[in-house]
Amino acid sequence: MAATVALALVPVAGCSFAKDSGDAEVPVPTPSPQAVAICRALHKELPGTVNGLERRTAEPASDYTALWGDPAVRLRCGVPRPEAMTSATESVEVNGVDWLPEKQKDGYRFTTVLRRAYVEVTVPGKYAPEINVLLDLAHAVKETVPKGVA
Repeated sequence: MAATVALALVPVAGCSFAKDSGDAEVPVPTPSPQAVAICRALHKELPGTVNGLERRTAEPASDYTALWGDPAVRLRCGVPRPEAMTSATESVEVNGVDWLPEKQKDGYRFTTVLRRAYVEVTVPGKYAPEINVLLDLAHAVKETVPKGVA
């Protein structure tokens, strides 16, 4: 069972990612058949801006990926279950969506918890506190990615 942590209690300031995410190349995941329709619906609902960052075009173009800003905040839908996700995993809840936070060398990677498709959001440390990006993504995820187990 995932523990819920209040947004204000998550210490994410001053974190960073392994590689610069300034380019538009994003590895396209291969969603499960169940996740394909979910990810396409999510793609249509994604906001034009997150945390004040404008949406950009990812290369290759895909219904399973999205970018905002430079360096890029990257979203990938239909990714495999993260190895770090276990029954004892602690998650953070942001506007009704639970996320697994994983500190990276230069930022954070967040993956949805208890949703029928895994949505991964990678946020460069430049945008600390990195969790703020999730505030703008929560509505689209809640509307299109049903609760459940992927």
